Amino acid sequence: MNIKNDINIFSPKDLTGKKILILAGAKVHCKIVHAAKELGVYTIVTDYLPIKESPAKQIADEAWEIDIKDIRSIVNKCKQEKVDGVLSFCIDPAQIPYQQICEQLNIPCYGTKEQFAIFTNKRLFKDYCQQHGVDVIPEYSIEDVQNNKVEYPILVKPTESRGSRGQTVCYSKEDVKKAIEIASNESLDHKYLIERYMLGKQDISLAYIIVDSTPYLVKIGDRFLGKVKDNLEKQQIATVLPSLYAEEYKQKVEPKVISMIKSLGMKFGAIFLQGFWEDGHIYMYDPGLRFPGSDFDIVTKEITGFDSMKSFVYFALTGDVKSCFGNPINAYQYNHSICLILSIAVKPGKISSFKGFDCLAKDSRIFSAEKRVNINDIIPASGDIRQRVAEFVAHLSHRQDLRDFQSYIYENLKIYNQNNEDMIISKPNF
Repeated sequence: MNIKNDINIFSPKDLTGKKILILAGAKVHCKIVHAAKELGVYTIVTDYLPIKESPAKQIADEAWEIDIKDIRSIVNKCKQEKVDGVLSFCIDPAQIPYQQICEQLNIPCYGTKEQFAIFTNKRLFKDYCQQHGVDVIPEYSIEDVQNNKVEYPILVKPTESRGSRGQTVCYSKEDVKKAIEIASNESLDHKYLIERYMLGKQDISLAYIIVDSTPYLVKIGDRFLGKVKDNLEKQQIATVLPSLYAEEYKQKVEPKVISMIKSLGMKFGAIFLQGFWEDGHIYMYDPGLRFPGSDFDIVTKEITGFDSMKSFVYFALTGDVKSCFGNPINAYQYNHSICLILSIAVKPGKISSFKGFDCLAKDSRIFSAEKRVNINDIIPASGDIRQRVAEFVAHLSHRQDLRDFQSYIYENLKIYNQNNEDMIISKPNF
């Protein structure tokens, strides 16, 4: 394995004065700006939002108000400003524009058009998994529904969307017709999937980094979903890493997953996967040619020394596929400790106040704390990520610390509506 153990050992090229464009400026992108600045890189952030609504823009050296989907304008601006590299890190809408921008500028990109197509389209992804012996959620056809050859409930979802948008749980044939219309309208390609509904099975999130053509598992976590009564049963409200099934996964499932990833031909990059665990199998359902959007990698960096953020900045500016900052081998184990990602979900309504957030953010166990909404924002009854209004990422010494830590968070955090009612719902049950 040609993995370098430390920045000082592999003597990275001097990046001082190089310019990097980061696609999107949400709070989660701030860590990329910080990583690039630590390497002496001039940082630019672009999205369609004004600076006051784009946190990463506020700390970058320069900000552009260009939509990440406006590829022509971005390419022209990059040429004009002599940008050296472009990076998309963790959001779905930036994946394909990132590839197209890099291709037109002839600069390093961690994926090809074909690779991004497979990992952004659920239909293509399922087909690719099946070609390589990786389990996927059992699927039904519309004919199966019409001929009563399905076992309800079932899930209808778009083939190209994000954040659980356009998904409907169906309990009858009558439900399916409306669900198909919703999914088709939400999907970029206006297509849909009909699948077995996996409620009650352990949802698992995985992430790999590919260095010198070799995939390394850097995240495997058990996802806890919201409650049916809150309409949040498809939304992650907590993830505990590493998964209780991590070692069984490594032994029984990972060899096929590794083989599938290698077959893509990627030399450097990141792959995100989600699946349901059942009887020694993971039934994959959601892909991405990107890192997950949570700040687990901040904990990874502090606890193991592996820095994915600097690794991707370095690749974007040099095209070096053989080097990374730190060693990703066994990074998913957190040196036998625990990483907790806790998403705070609220019921619909108008946010009047946050109480206790700033105090909690100062706790030494919390490595990242993010508010995703503002006072007076209206939270819709959407059943998707729009009802997740804050996130804490923490490092704990032992799994048995989870319940006490969870109680500590929810006892000290209150989010009130205009009637002074606490809006927090769907607390996880570890």
